Amino acid sequence: MEKITGNSPEAKSLDITQQNIEQLFPDVFSENKIDFEALKAVLGAEVDDSEERYNFTWNGKKKARQIAQTASTGTLRPSKEESVNWDTTENLFIEGDNLEVLKLLQKSYHKKVKMIYIDPPYNTGKDFVYKDNFRDNIQNYLEQTNQVDEQGNKFSTNSDTSGRYHSNWLNMMYPRLKLARNLLKDDGAIFISIDDNEVFNLKLICDEIFGEDNFIGTFVVNSTPNARDYGHIGKMHEYVIFYAKNIEICETYHLPEIEKKFKYSDDNGGFNIHPLYNSNVAFHSKNRPNLYYPFYLSTIEKDENGFSKIYLEDGLDRVEVYPPLSQKDNVQFVWRWGKKKSYENLNREIVGHITTNGEYRIVQKMRHDAKVIRSLINEKQVSSRRGTAEVEELFGRKVFSFPKPKSLIKKLLQSSTTENDLILDFFAGSGTTGHAVLELNKEDSHERKFILVQLPEKIDDDGFSNLAKLSAQRLTLATDLYGGGFKYLELDRTNIRPWDADFDNLEEMLRQATESIKADRSSEDVLYEILLKYGIELTVPVEVEIVNGKQVFVIGAGALIVCLEDGITSGVVEGIAKLKENLDPETTQVVFKDAGFADSNVKTNAIQILKQAGIDDVKSI
Repeated sequence: MEKITGNSPEAKSLDITQQNIEQLFPDVFSENKIDFEALKAVLGAEVDDSEERYNFTWNGKKKARQIAQTASTGTLRPSKEESVNWDTTENLFIEGDNLEVLKLLQKSYHKKVKMIYIDPPYNTGKDFVYKDNFRDNIQNYLEQTNQVDEQGNKFSTNSDTSGRYHSNWLNMMYPRLKLARNLLKDDGAIFISIDDNEVFNLKLICDEIFGEDNFIGTFVVNSTPNARDYGHIGKMHEYVIFYAKNIEICETYHLPEIEKKFKYSDDNGGFNIHPLYNSNVAFHSKNRPNLYYPFYLSTIEKDENGFSKIYLEDGLDRVEVYPPLSQKDNVQFVWRWGKKKSYENLNREIVGHITTNGEYRIVQKMRHDAKVIRSLINEKQVSSRRGTAEVEELFGRKVFSFPKPKSLIKKLLQSSTTENDLILDFFAGSGTTGHAVLELNKEDSHERKFILVQLPEKIDDDGFSNLAKLSAQRLTLATDLYGGGFKYLELDRTNIRPWDADFDNLEEMLRQATESIKADRSSEDVLYEILLKYGIELTVPVEVEIVNGKQVFVIGAGALIVCLEDGITSGVVEGIAKLKENLDPETTQVVFKDAGFADSNVKTNAIQILKQAGIDDVKSI
């Protein structure tokens, strides 16, 4: 029976470096080490040893890369008492350092997130910047949140007088974005709010991480309609930059135009009109000859809206109509539709139109009540003040200044998600993204899910110990309004006790060595660490069965069975085998607590009993 220890692969998050290299260059390993000469040979002419080439670098970039590729030994501990609708919800709220949380999610949520939205610190010189520690970021996190040392390292600001003002911010952002990209589906997208302080640096690191070709655009958001009149310019806007993971297959959706009005109507409903010709000069009669053909417009036959009937054959009282020429460079435009499609839609969706200037046109009936999201977002609902008012209205008092407004996040959600898509926000702040998801699901009857991550950052409000608690309470209030809920989990050190010899207290250490799980951890704490290590989503249904008096967790209808009880007998093992037989999953993995067996004979026999039941994957923790 293989044992999961603090040093075994199962006890750590996904080794991203190893995975990347093995997938791309499987032939460059020798004795589990990279042979750089072999790697250079594989790359051939693609290796550039020149120092004079265009690149984007800063002090600490190498370390930032290493931090992103270093596995985490932490875990996420469930907190049912702080959750809402624990047994049914598919949403997650995670309290903790987002760098470590992103590492822990790598196995369970690899390529499962459709949309990421984040509103990171803008690096104004006053906002918080995370302090990462290459050697032990879990220890660093616990110290900064005062969970270990009463004095603790305080949350820090990144002063603009610092010699590494921009570098500190880049070192914080780079590894987080690198890890976040792994979680995006291939057709997914990421939106990042930012202002003038770092927008250009953010664009450069996103070009490197997501690829310059996957940049879709930048939104300008009218966040301060009345302007902040200081300095030399009245500042009114912020930005949201928008990248696809793979622009070739990225899926986006039109936004509904709720107040759309139509000028005309027929038996099929309201419509406006739009010329049928393609006004893009890249498409013309020489390279699209199949889209260049005549229509014949009747000068006497009209429909109920006064539009002329059209044909594809000449006849009495008909005028020949071709696409017009480009006025700027005299290029011959072509139609947007081929002849077959036009024939199928004659006088139903395309009609003839005589302009006020007496020109003959072929127009399409445009019935759309939706449009592509615009790069300028200037509605009054997207202002920072609106975001503040929304939170104040929900809590009945002012608890947080200038959160992002729901309307902005809902626009981005509508443009990039649908049905059951998963949304990630690892700078959750006051929880606007989760609130927006719940509200939008209520409006369009979809079942989007979210994962929010927020550091327990201190805030100036006596009602909440930190920002994570405020955010969770906002989601609780939003659930009361729209339904939903969330599982609350907290970042902590692993539940597995490490071997760390203390020669001044060796007797105590040897006694504890027989117990692999820390004394203050519950079975459910350990269960959720097992889910992370096995790459199972944390909202998967967990059934509890009593087998010969022992509690057994059944995950995924028997795909994983976990028993963390003490005093496990052969009867318990046989009961688990029977449980597997009744559930009849395609494959089953079983995990026990290493010190949980009644004696060594039971432990030895357990493997054979389960093997006879068709269970070959048995581990202890």
